[in-house]
Amino acid sequence: MIMKRLCKLAFLAFLIGGAWIGWKYQDQLVSFYNEHFKKDESSYAEFVPDPERYQKLKSELSEKRRKLSIQYEKARTAREISAVHREARETLESALPEMMRCWLGTPWDFNGTAKTPGSGKIACGYYVSTIMQDVGFKVKRVQLAQQASQNIIKTFVPKSDMHIRTQLSYDDFLEQVKSRGPGVRIVGLDRHVAFLVVPEDGEIRFIHSSGASPKQVVDEDRENADVLRRSKYRVTGNITGNDQVIHKWLTGGFWPTST
Repeated sequence: MIMKRLCKLAFLAFLIGGAWIGWKYQDQLVSFYNEHFKKDESSYAEFVPDPERYQKLKSELSEKRRKLSIQYEKARTAREISAVHREARETLESALPEMMRCWLGTPWDFNGTAKTPGSGKIACGYYVSTIMQDVGFKVKRVQLAQQASQNIIKTFVPKSDMHIRTQLSYDDFLEQVKSRGPGVRIVGLDRHVAFLVVPEDGEIRFIHSSGASPKQVVDEDRENADVLRRSKYRVTGNITGNDQVIHKWLTGGFWPTST
């Protein structure tokens, strides 16, 4: 009789413990399911690097930045300055994701340092630093790529404009990001750095060189962004939503690497 009661108590404890673990680790369990059972990796097979388009976009953006910088230099009133800032921001918010996607399908490697889409393998930090350099930010590409994600972000935006969140649920994190307005963000995770594209109206995109399967540059929606979902540390900086960043991009200033 005593043994039967002990068995019942043990079974009840097992159920309670299982329920507690399921609640506490719900994000990890969901991402494990998505990564190993739900995600259809065949959707990544169509990603092919496009170096020709990349060079075309890079050249067009360089010319656009040159023209905007002339307008900016000639601007005298607050209204004129604001108009150039707005156009520069819109230009970057359009060009950045387009150039990022030219890398889709480029293989990831921890030591990858490719300079153009499909020309080799690329690590997450080099993906971010190369994109930033090629859209017109004067940076030390190699030095920047080798920094911790928080320092990569701090290179471009002041610490006061960075948002650090730990142990926040995935959905709550995304809602907070959206509430702070649109823009192209750099996001640092536990052991990763990436881009987070937040449009005015539309779906958030997580674009990065992924060390997780399929180990290549990918563009993921919120449901499939498992690396972003799993991380318990997330720090973001809105590159296109900062007037100081836009000013320095227009005037061709140099960005010392934060270390």
